[in-house]
Order: sequence, then C-alpha cells, then structure tokens
Amino acid sequence: MGSGPHVQADMRRRVREFLSTRRARLTPEQAGLPSVGGRRRVKGLRREEVAALAGISVEYYIRLERGDAGNVSGSVLEAIGRALRLGAAGHDHLLDLLRPADGFECPVVDRPALRPPVQRILDSMGTTPALVHNWRLDVIGANALGTALLEPVRTGSEAVNLARAVFLGPAARDFWPDWEPVATETANRLRVAAGSKPCDRALADLVDELSTHSADFREHWARHEVRVPASGVRRLRHPVVGELVLPFESTPLVADPGQTLLMFTAEPGSASDDALKLLASWSAVARR
Repeated sequence: MGSGPHVQADMRRRVREFLSTRRARLTPEQAGLPSVGGRRRVKGLRREEVAALAGISVEYYIRLERGDAGNVSGSVLEAIGRALRLGAAGHDHLLDLLRPADGFECPVVDRPALRPPVQRILDSMGTTPALVHNWRLDVIGANALGTALLEPVRTGSEAVNLARAVFLGPAARDFWPDWEPVATETANRLRVAAGSKPCDRALADLVDELSTHSADFREHWARHEVRVPASGVRRLRHPVVGELVLPFESTPLVADPGQTLLMFTAEPGSASDDALKLLASWSAVARR
C-alpha cells in the first residue's frame, strides 16, 4: 500500500513542528554561540543559526525543516542532531519522520498479538508484576500480579490502554500520585510511535481521541518530546494494598517488533515488598 499524499503531508508537518520546537527550546548561549547585543525576536535559535552550527546552507536547512528534503545524508542529520542537541532518541525520531519523503511505502499494520511463549514467561514471574504493551500502549498480555496491579485503572471488560488510563481514566491521579512524569512518558511513547508508524489508523484515532478529550494530553503532545526512560521508579497508590514504590524495567521484545515488556519489582524487605505479597494473595483469592 502506498504512503499516499495525505501521509506525506502529515509527516512534513511533523518534521516542521519537531525541528521548530527543538530550535525554540535551545538558546544561543546553550548552543555555544557568542552573545550578541540587542533584542531578539525569538528566544530560541534562528534557522540560520542552526544551519551555521550544522555547516549547511540556510536554504537547505529551511527545506529540511519544511520536510521537503529527501535523501538526506547521515552526516547532515548527525550535524543537525548535534546543533539541536537531539540525542539518540531525537535523531531516530527525525529519521522516522523523514522516511515518507524518500518514497516510503506504508506497510500493512497488523493487530499485534502476544505469542504463547511470551505469555508463559510472564506467568512464570510469580512475584514480579509484568505486562507487555504494543506501540499504541494497549496491554496485550500480563501475568496475574500485573493484572492485579492494573486493576484500579481498568474500565469495563476491555483491555487496558495505558494512554487512555493516564489521560482519560477517572482514577489516574489517585493511582499515579506522581502523575506528571507518567503523563510525559506516556505522551512521548505515543509521539515516537506516531513517527515510526505513520500509516497506523488506529494509532492516529487514539491520538485524536486523547486530543479531543484531554487538555493535558494536548499540552504534552505539543511539546514534541521523544525521550522515553527504559528504567526508573514508579509510585503507585493501590486501593487494596496502599502505596507502593516500585522500580521498573522496560525492554523491547526484539522478536516481536513494537512490543515492550514492562516489569516492576520492590526492594526486598520493604513495605512495598510486603504490599506486593499481599496483592499476590488477594489476586489468588479473587481468581478462585
């Protein structure tokens, strides 16, 4: 299936918004440019300043920021990445956004399913809450403890979508006391997914739904941030066992592109460790 002019136009818009927001957040001083007297019309970098830092012509950078420059060399992208301090995540995201300009063909986007061996691995992790989500943040598999941990943000019988739970769920700010960093990471994950899968209609519909019903999501989405931590600590408030402080690890499943394994743990002997054990007992009773 071809990418279609509407997908290419959308990706050009995303290139423009991504690069312009990166310019706006970086001051000349941060970029190592000499301080010049007089009032600046913009707080961030100008296009000509980015071009100078990257060693390319202003005209070429303007075309690139408009999404009109196809077949951009790796050296040019690396230079722009250094100039705008994109980092590895930002560099990869920019590559994804530029693909439609290079004759990108939209693949058929299948509904991802969890393979039985992965589910068995999840089930074997009896003392570790674990789940697998796809790029849309649909939870497509979990073990018993992971299911019990997410129970407070489940609505109805449908599978949990973490983005809906964070931005639209009535229990979100109770379940995630530190809601802001969770919201930031969630929006960033969807931003990365939107860049790598521009033809996914279900993902686009999800973003439209969140944008329509959540002013918080619209604010986070407009930042065009793509940094996503692979590890950290989550503070959760569960109605059955109270507050938990759980380090987490997030890792992509290489054999299943687009699927991510998310695991939580607790410090041995801590109150959170005791709470997890209590949650496991409650879950076993509830299942019986």
